[in-house]
Amino acid sequence: MDFKAILAGLTFALIWSSAFTSARIIVQAAPPLTVSAIRFTLAGVIAVTLARALGQTWKLTPQQWRLTVLFGICQNALYLGLNFVAMQTVEASLAAIIASSLPLIVAALGWIVLGDRVRPLGLAGLIAGFAGVALIMGTRLTGGVDPVGVALCCFGALALATATLALKGASSGGNLVMVVGLQMLVGGAALWVPALLFETWTVTWSPLLVGAFLYTVIMPGLVATVLWFWLVGRIGAVRAATFHFLNPFFGVAIAAALLGEALRPLDVIGVAVIAFGILAVQLSRVPRT
Repeated sequence: MDFKAILAGLTFALIWSSAFTSARIIVQAAPPLTVSAIRFTLAGVIAVTLARALGQTWKLTPQQWRLTVLFGICQNALYLGLNFVAMQTVEASLAAIIASSLPLIVAALGWIVLGDRVRPLGLAGLIAGFAGVALIMGTRLTGGVDPVGVALCCFGALALATATLALKGASSGGNLVMVVGLQMLVGGAALWVPALLFETWTVTWSPLLVGAFLYTVIMPGLVATVLWFWLVGRIGAVRAATFHFLNPFFGVAIAAALLGEALRPLDVIGVAVIAFGILAVQLSRVPRT
């Protein structure tokens, strides 16, 4: 793994983790589904326009169209849309921890459903990772956290994990920025329907809200997504996913620093255990040389 890949991976992990804090700020002042639909539509238009300026085409391969539609629905509409709804009542740090368990869910589903072989190190990582998640969620649920919000976060992570398994090897074929933009538009289109049916446009405007919204559109929405696909193309999905072990640390630290969310001793222990589990699972999947 070269220096550029390491730098891209660290940057991706930091930006991805910060999205939960900016989302928490947004949903405290605006309807979550509507603002998500606006976010994805705006990000998609920007990305498609940039892609056309770079000479990229929307004449994608069948494999890329499968990625675009499935990832647009599962990642943007389900995973991120449900997280935005959940964070009306769930702290950003807890949402980040649940989302960080994605590599564990992918590995577990691959083992149980697809029959993927799991090395002893990977099995130890799965056990440790899910134990860490259970530790944190147990303390939070007994502390009065909204169980419906937690369930929405978990369902969103499961939807993205399912899409990840279904899209193995589907990021090839070029037109990277165009693919990112089109899957944003797919997610936005899917969210406009429930947003118009179930929400009322009531917003408490502030400079903080505007700043958080613009940051979410540009950094986690566009920059992190492009970084991720670039990283997968450069070093492969397995090695790229290793950087997810940093997400629990970054997610909890950013929420504590910017939102003043409580950092409990059991949270610190749980985050460390989850990070070890994710790292162990990913290292066990790296091909032996």
